[in-house]
Amino acid sequence: MDESKFWSMIEQASAKSRFNSDDTARILERELSKMPKQDIFDFELIMRQKIFEADHFNVMIAQKIIDGYVSDDSYLYFRCWLVSLGKDAFYGVIEDTDYLAKLVNKNTVPDFESLLYVATSAYSINTGKEEDETFPRDTMIDKGLDYDGLDLQTKGEDWTEEDLPNRAPKLWSIFRG
Repeated sequence: MDESKFWSMIEQASAKSRFNSDDTARILERELSKMPKQDIFDFELIMRQKIFEADHFNVMIAQKIIDGYVSDDSYLYFRCWLVSLGKDAFYGVIEDTDYLAKLVNKNTVPDFESLLYVATSAYSINTGKEEDETFPRDTMIDKGLDYDGLDLQTKGEDWTEEDLPNRAPKLWSIFRG
């Protein structure tokens, strides 16, 4: 699986589920479980790379404005949710936080924790095995791709609370204005 296939799967599943995270996860799990094992591992690898890539102050600003807070877990789940919006939204928000203003409303729930388990579940279905250290999640951790254990350096320009209305005025207007 390459990145274009990854984004295609994400975008199709999200559209089919009408951006419902639980349904998107089930669709992805079902589709991935039918694929060769290497594709399942590649999906996990690319997903993790995207989560790392989304460690950007513009993304953190979006979460702070929408949720009102940022914590380690909520920031991880927010980045998963950002991935589920598709390639254009993903890179659009990294470039400009306000890109998200055209995609969200006050009812938006920006959390997609279950994306973290899709490949492992699909692998279990595909192989009939119970989870062990050979599964996608553990294999990626062994390769140093542990989103919980890395000392990541958030990219972009840092911010303060006072900066938020100016850094993302459209998003601020929707959620805090």
